[in-house]
Amino acid sequence: MLAPLYRRVSWRLMPFLFLCYVAAYLDRVNVGFAKLQMLAELRFSDTVYGLGAGIFFIGYFLFEVPSNLLMTRTGARIWIARIMISWGLISSALMFVDSVASFYLLRFLLGAAEAGFFPGIILYLTYWYPARRRARMVALFMSGVAVAGVVGGPLSGWIMQAFGGRYGLSGWQWLFLLEGLPSVLIGVWTLFYLDDGIRAAKWLSEDDKLQLERAIAEDGQHQQRLPLAQVFLSGTVWLLALVYFLFVMGLYGVSFWLPQLIRNSGVKDVLDIGLLTAIPYSVAAVVMVLAARHSDRSGERRWHAAAAAVAGALGLVAATIYSDSTVLAMAALSVATAGILTTFPIFWSLPTALLGGTAAAAGIALINSVGNLAGFASPYLVGAIKDASGSTANGIYLLAASLVAGAVLVVTRRLPGT
Repeated sequence: MLAPLYRRVSWRLMPFLFLCYVAAYLDRVNVGFAKLQMLAELRFSDTVYGLGAGIFFIGYFLFEVPSNLLMTRTGARIWIARIMISWGLISSALMFVDSVASFYLLRFLLGAAEAGFFPGIILYLTYWYPARRRARMVALFMSGVAVAGVVGGPLSGWIMQAFGGRYGLSGWQWLFLLEGLPSVLIGVWTLFYLDDGIRAAKWLSEDDKLQLERAIAEDGQHQQRLPLAQVFLSGTVWLLALVYFLFVMGLYGVSFWLPQLIRNSGVKDVLDIGLLTAIPYSVAAVVMVLAARHSDRSGERRWHAAAAAVAGALGLVAATIYSDSTVLAMAALSVATAGILTTFPIFWSLPTALLGGTAAAAGIALINSVGNLAGFASPYLVGAIKDASGSTANGIYLLAASLVAGAVLVVTRRLPGT
């Protein structure tokens, strides 16, 4: 029975990886809270904010595949530590933004620094877990997004309210400084805590290592080990990238605009907004883990992912329809956030079941980098639509349509593991 051994591995790895992702996601999206103050202070438009929030993903796109390939050469421990330390320093440096150009530059550099972290962790999990156990592990890891929302909302609101004006710094400047430094410290910790893989783990016995390696080897018999060039020509990889792009459109609609949607419902105090953002993310943290567990046990991926995406779309639409009621808007946003976040751990069970070896490193990074271009498109389009129409609603409808389109592709097109 491998269950006790995998529990031991999970208790060793998952809390730490979860903590890393909380820090990563917090530093990526805290600009959504900074927006509540910095736009007025720096006289930025919603279009400028949307482009600045999204330009992160241009740097992310350009450096994602090279970063993941470098991790296979340097090892996970050193490379993940490097990623975390560099992005933490750049995230803190956003406190010095004083112009549109500096805002765009630092957001681009933040994306370049963080490139490779998420696909690197997804690849790293394939070193430890076979496909039949992976959706649960990805869900536990990605629940860091939900917890970053639960913790980050109240924390960001409190920092901006409690520290605003101290030592001549605005609340949004303190936000970037105090939320960037923990990533640097965790990055240093990574050097001492993380192992490159099963064989390097000193806390496992030789028999434990052999059992885990045997499970990974058996899983690898069903994977494709394509030459690197063929990964970039694979129709299946590009189809997965398109599906991921459509799902990510919805994800960053929530991540970057949730505080604004709550404010639109009538809540004005930044601390109250921060506290209320914890509700949708708390619901999502539970739902995504339960859904991923059910998907692993049933072995079914297609309908799980599609149903979650459609639920997310319906939640976004309902949140705009009932935007004048805080209670109804929060209920709808909870459904939207839970649905959207649940699509991701189930989705990532598909490419990791298909690809192995260097093909996995390149394919996972390619899918993630192309998909995350939606992180550029999503906030920019919503911001531009709001500036043009005076309402956020039309932009949110676009994001809901993207989620439904992704669900349709998952259901109607043949994908691996479905």
